[in-house]
Amino acid sequence: MATNKTKSTVANPVANVTATNVDIYTDGSCIDNPGPGGCSAILICKGVEKEITGGYRKTTNNRMEIMAAIIALQALKRPCNVNLHSDSQYLVNTMTKGWRRNINNDLWDKLDSLCSSHKVNFIWVKGHTGNRYNERCDQLALSAARNATMVDNAYESVQK
Repeated sequence: MATNKTKSTVANPVANVTATNVDIYTDGSCIDNPGPGGCSAILICKGVEKEITGGYRKTTNNRMEIMAAIIALQALKRPCNVNLHSDSQYLVNTMTKGWRRNINNDLWDKLDSLCSSHKVNFIWVKGHTGNRYNERCDQLALSAARNATMVDNAYESVQK
């Protein structure tokens, strides 16, 4: 199992509510960069696992890393305590260390909004080191990229 390198907490805005604990693993993938991209998440709650994927016909790897976190948090139905694991230093360090947000602001804004409803710990895990959930997310994201049909409107409109 990979070790946690970075951890940060975003305050839970819902006081006096017992929140459900959820572990989330995410990954983004892009064939060529830019090119077809995929994102995936595995949500684990009370022993139940749920896999979520999305594939976009033209995007970037960094956008897919952010989108993976977004689709995971969108799947939560009520405020939760979340440990969100990602092998993307771009995602984790932007959320925990205040890395500059020069691009992808549409996705950062959406992610910030989703985080405001939950207590989220962003945890960096080293990729491709045998963490079963990280490895599974990698497979799911690559498969989604290979079968990409959705349009990343914000990305494609800027590229025209």
